Amino acid sequence: QVQLVESGGGLVQPGGSLRLSCVFSGSSYGFYRMGWYRQAPGKQREMVAIITNSGTTNYTDSVKGRFTISRVNAMNTVYLQMNSLKPEDTAVYYCNAYRVAYAMDYWGKGTLVTVSS
Repeated sequence: QVQLVESGGGLVQPGGSLRLSCVFSGSSYGFYRMGWYRQAPGKQREMVAIITNSGTTNYTDSVKGRFTISRVNAMNTVYLQMNSLKPEDTAVYYCNAYRVAYAMDYWGKGTLVTVSS
């Protein structure tokens, strides 16, 4: 059974930075594509950034150049470094683990990021 635990959310002023962490508990971490998604109030959940097991990354257009996703396989951890934060980045951020070969999909409980002055 896979469990994902996010941390690092909080309140930050516009222009500030936060780093989110997600720890993966379970087996075969290296086989999973990891990702960060977010859901703002009244909106659908959207992909923010994903990283494959080989390190290929993809970002939604609104965060390109500001956010960086990375993973440390030896620590079963994925990070999201968020810089130059904007009020529109306010959302609950969810960690996702997806194993393509078996269509196995897991979610964390989320961590709230609030960007406000």
